Amino acid sequence: MTKKYNRLLITGAAGMLGTEMRRELADVADTLRLNARKPFEDLAEHEEAAICDLADAEAVMEMVKGVDAVVHLGGVSKENTFEAILESNIRGFYNLYEACRKQGVKRVAWASSVHAVGFYPTTAVLDTDVPLRPDSNYGVSKAFGEALAQYYWDKYSLESVSVRVYSSFPEPSDRRQLNTYLSFRDCAELFRQSLFAPVVGHTVIYGVSDNKVKFTDNRKAAHIGYHPQDSSEPYRAKIEAEEPTPSVSDRFIATHGGSFAAAGHFED
Repeated sequence: MTKKYNRLLITGAAGMLGTEMRRELADVADTLRLNARKPFEDLAEHEEAAICDLADAEAVMEMVKGVDAVVHLGGVSKENTFEAILESNIRGFYNLYEACRKQGVKRVAWASSVHAVGFYPTTAVLDTDVPLRPDSNYGVSKAFGEALAQYYWDKYSLESVSVRVYSSFPEPSDRRQLNTYLSFRDCAELFRQSLFAPVVGHTVIYGVSDNKVKFTDNRKAAHIGYHPQDSSEPYRAKIEAEEPTPSVSDRFIATHGGSFAAAGHFED
């Protein structure tokens, strides 16, 4: 890394992934502005808090003042009612982009999701130009986000990287995640590259580690410079010994979206 931002905003900074990115990306800016709904109790010297709900447009506008770039991880992180998704992931996403436009933010790197394309079968290797096939209300919100990011690039020249995160956890926990695993280290590197690649326009890229079985093709996003270092292979023997081989017709295994694509995944 040859340059640094003055101030980077991380939304959703109190969540699992936000907590990791707060630590892993500490060196990309002089100041990290951390957003959450509740106050932080452990701010470091280089950190400042921005406590607000993303659905509050005025608060978001104030939060974005003085920010150079954004890592957006905030919002509802799993399937829910449309009303819940609407406020956090759709209205909140719009509020963030409109604030970025008005406040002169240079770039947004944000957590889209596999669930924007979750109904594709795992027999299909997906490149970044495939039509959207969301598998849930949550997936629809990510499809909306990608469309809005494209719109703000085309109309306002606000650069974005939409990272279709698959399964980012400390380690894979089941057979599906052997193929969809994204280590925290690789996740951080992907967001780092998304922040500093010279020109991104609006780029879609898949967030997966270098797993043995590959469901995705990132060649059209090669300009980001993401080269994953980790793999799910060290966990394979343990997981395969503990889990029975699933039916190939089980949507948990047969679709990119896994359980989100299964009927009855979420009941209102």
